[in-house]
Amino acid sequence: MTISDSFHVYDTTLRDGAQQEGLNLSVHDKLTIARHLDDLGVGFIEGGWPGANPKDTEFFRLAQSELALKNATFVAFGATRRAGVKAVDDALLRALVDSGAPVVTLVAKSHDRHVDLALKTSLDENLAMIKDSIEYLRANNRRVFLDAEHFFDGYRSNPNYALEVVRTAAEAGADVVALCDTNGGMLPDELADVVHEILTKSSARLGIHCHNDTGCAIANSLAAVAAGATHVQGTLNGYGERTGNADLVSIIANLQLKKHQQVLPEGKLEEAFRISHAVAEVTNVAPSARQPYVGVSAFAHKAGLHASAIKVDPALYQHEDPESVGNDMRMLVSEMAGRASIELKSQELGIDLGKDKEVVSRIVDRVKSMEARGYTFEAADASFELLLREELDGKRLQFFTLDSWETTVDQNGDGTVTSRAHVVIRARGERIESEGTGNGPVNAIDNALRKGLEKIYPELNQLELTDYKVRILEGRLGTGAVTRVLVETSDGKGEWSTVGVHENVIAASAMALEDAVTYGLLRRNQKPE
Repeated sequence: MTISDSFHVYDTTLRDGAQQEGLNLSVHDKLTIARHLDDLGVGFIEGGWPGANPKDTEFFRLAQSELALKNATFVAFGATRRAGVKAVDDALLRALVDSGAPVVTLVAKSHDRHVDLALKTSLDENLAMIKDSIEYLRANNRRVFLDAEHFFDGYRSNPNYALEVVRTAAEAGADVVALCDTNGGMLPDELADVVHEILTKSSARLGIHCHNDTGCAIANSLAAVAAGATHVQGTLNGYGERTGNADLVSIIANLQLKKHQQVLPEGKLEEAFRISHAVAEVTNVAPSARQPYVGVSAFAHKAGLHASAIKVDPALYQHEDPESVGNDMRMLVSEMAGRASIELKSQELGIDLGKDKEVVSRIVDRVKSMEARGYTFEAADASFELLLREELDGKRLQFFTLDSWETTVDQNGDGTVTSRAHVVIRARGERIESEGTGNGPVNAIDNALRKGLEKIYPELNQLELTDYKVRILEGRLGTGAVTRVLVETSDGKGEWSTVGVHENVIAASAMALEDAVTYGLLRRNQKPE
């Protein structure tokens, strides 16, 4: 299915999104993200500012040979000509043409104070710069969009001039004039009123570009579309300066699922979860668990009341089917859990509790008791699965027994710190003593435990501790507080999380590590003792 040109989904992740603090994209990163965006089915991908940025110039050069876009059109971003310089003589305008991009987006001042103070030129010259630049690009067979920077603030300051910028751009041949809430200070009702007014006072096709400084970027974008804008700009995952840009994923999902407006090719919205997280891997920005639609918590349920209703009909506590965006429903097990939560979570883990109400009730009571002592299972699926199997089998799943452990930490004269651990393990009738070192006592225990067990379970050499979190539980005092430790482990094919709770942080860590290794052996289909 080809999407009509009557509505544009315009992505600016590679340019505006890349301005986020701490985000630094290589040319290779940008090429990779561009492929993901094309897979999502957006209409336009803004690649950057060729001529002004050497990295972006290189990106456009490589894109011509290395990217074969199936759905999107590449866009080069730049500014209008300089004041007092002919468009034909402006090197940056020439670079936009040389980029090979069939579409160019020009940023132009629409706020009178910015013309005066930032450009240091006259209002009439700014209009001439807009007109000349668009006509030059049109003469070079480029489709032109105009970003009217600081439009809403400018319209509040001098509505006649801001409107004249829009009219000048449209008359010069700009296909779209995107009204930019550059400082992100607008609210939806106010913004919609302005969009409506501009549509009635000009012949321009309007777009919208919102920043999220009031937390309203998505709402503002949707309000603009409702008021008549037919071109919406944003970034994947809401990347961008300060508080970010409008999250394009949420905008697309809302338009397509709530407004029943087909803005992506058929079947592409179902790729949203995968692509959102794939791009997050490239940017090295941890995805927000609570991001609408595509966050891992977007369709996660914790309350027992919710779970009971979901067993009857998931739609009772979900505004959309998670599969519509490629996400999944998740059940969280906590002190709020009831029978339904346990049953649904068990099904999610592939464990059939049958119709044994006594077993389910026993699990519910145990979970609540353990969570009262500081455990949390909503972030430790592996520990919860081990608990389930224990209750079903009537005994703990055991491949080994950690009889004892001890750790030492030494600081040397040169300031280096060495941690050592000694563990005593029993496995398959054998008593094993093992020692390990590490960058801390937990790492040392982990190494000692796996080193000792590898004689019997050689596959443990593939396990790696990938994350370690410590939390001092509320309601206790200082260093005497109960500590909860969450450990994340990987075997190269998957990851799992386990939990330990104890007054001693090392003891809590050892408990979580014991669960982690046990679960790792379970994954490898080892037979317990």
